[in-house]
Amino acid sequence: MNNKPNDNNRWRRRKESRPGEIIEAALELFVANGFNATRLEEVAKLAGVSKGTVYLYFDSKEDLFRAVVQQTIIPEIEKAEQRAAEFRGSQRELLTLLIQNWWNVVGKTRLAGIPKLMISEATNFPEVAEYYLDKVVNRVRKLIKNSILIGIEQGEFKSSDPIITTRLLVAPMLFAVIWEKSLAPFDSENYDLESYIQLHLSVFFDGISLNNV
Repeated sequence: MNNKPNDNNRWRRRKESRPGEIIEAALELFVANGFNATRLEEVAKLAGVSKGTVYLYFDSKEDLFRAVVQQTIIPEIEKAEQRAAEFRGSQRELLTLLIQNWWNVVGKTRLAGIPKLMISEATNFPEVAEYYLDKVVNRVRKLIKNSILIGIEQGEFKSSDPIITTRLLVAPMLFAVIWEKSLAPFDSENYDLESYIQLHLSVFFDGISLNNV
């Protein structure tokens, strides 16, 4: 019996899956080693391909990093934007949902290493930093700022600078991610992250809400 057609199908499926396998390997190494220290040879080895195969799909390490962001973080932002567009509750409920979902899909996963990587290496790789700021940070800011503005217009939130208010909501979450990926393993004082998030949200909304219930 000639198995060549089946062999060809397996080869085709393997070839089609290679970009995803390379991206997965790159994500693991970027998070573990940082952008600068990650070598494409190491990515290729972890993905089980040659270095030449990596270059077949990605022009450079910067291009590969953009692909990592595009395939892992951008879809989560798109889901959040869709969720916000369809949401019919209060803006407090929406923002709470967005923050909790972000923590579940980013903060508690290996994707949490990406914000830390960007903060630590942004000045050394300005093009990568500008891409991340444009495609990730600015979109998340816009999503949150729009919700805050709606809350102000509808009389749910106090009048405030939406840019500053947005950063006040995000900053403690970003701190938690960076802390967990840096000093937390050496810190003898443990705390429950879920309780941290709930208290942060409570304090935040107590500060901006017109009617604290």
